[in-house]
Amino acid sequence: MEETKIAFLGLGLMGSGMAGRLLDAGYPLSVYNRTAGKAEALVARGARVARSPREAVSGAAVVISMLADVVVCRDVWLGRGEALEAAAPGTILVESSTVTVDWIHELEHAAQERGCELVDAPVTGSKAQAESGQLLFLAGGTGEALGKITPVLKTMGRDVVHVGSIGSGARLKLINNFLAGVQTASLAEALSLVERSGLEKQKALTVLTEGASGSPLVKLLSGRMLARQYEPNFVLKLMAKDLRYAISEADQQALDLDMGRAALRVFEHAISAGQGEDDMSAVVEQFRSQAESAL
Repeated sequence: MEETKIAFLGLGLMGSGMAGRLLDAGYPLSVYNRTAGKAEALVARGARVARSPREAVSGAAVVISMLADVVVCRDVWLGRGEALEAAAPGTILVESSTVTVDWIHELEHAAQERGCELVDAPVTGSKAQAESGQLLFLAGGTGEALGKITPVLKTMGRDVVHVGSIGSGARLKLINNFLAGVQTASLAEALSLVERSGLEKQKALTVLTEGASGSPLVKLLSGRMLARQYEPNFVLKLMAKDLRYAISEADQQALDLDMGRAALRVFEHAISAGQGEDDMSAVVEQFRSQAESAL
């Protein structure tokens, strides 16, 4: 599979790490990113930079997309980027972006018309896991298509879980990020309550993180919140986007995600305060600001 030519679309916090893993494994790789400067480090490692999605995809057997949202994905695949138009019949498309199930079905229909096959394979993990190859792929699609690209995915991840038919990966990813967003917002409020009430913060956090409430995410983010270290590992505005998508998906299942809507309000307030490009742990700052303004 190392001779399989791969195109990678999107070199953000996640995409750059994933592309790097493919280069380390020896795959011939063409990359595209709207901000070309983000590809410079990968060029030094052997990647070919394309001037457009269409150019990146030309000649590739596998095309992987890791983009910000549905609007960008649609533009890259079906719009001005013309990525799908450049894909030869038989090419396997991998949508790893966190997107809606509706978009996955739209892209699948277009891919079938082109003679290509789509696997939706979003990931759990963030920047560090992308760089170290420890992502978990949640794959939806046919077993045959997934079998062909599993070696490629395992180059970038610790495992690949086939969760069902096309769209299943996207659906489970939204549920996963709904839970992560709610935990992050709840942790921000909990830490703010600790701070305002005069409890010794480190002792209180040790109890919270080592007890029943101490999920891996709570353990990870509590340290960032306490230290006010907000270099992006998971961009705050993207979590807000994921919560919106999850709420929309739940609406289609006749389910009202009350906790999701509450968490979304917390994230939207942080975006309004100018923290959209920070790590999602920065949601705690709005509660600190409220405390300071009350003095």
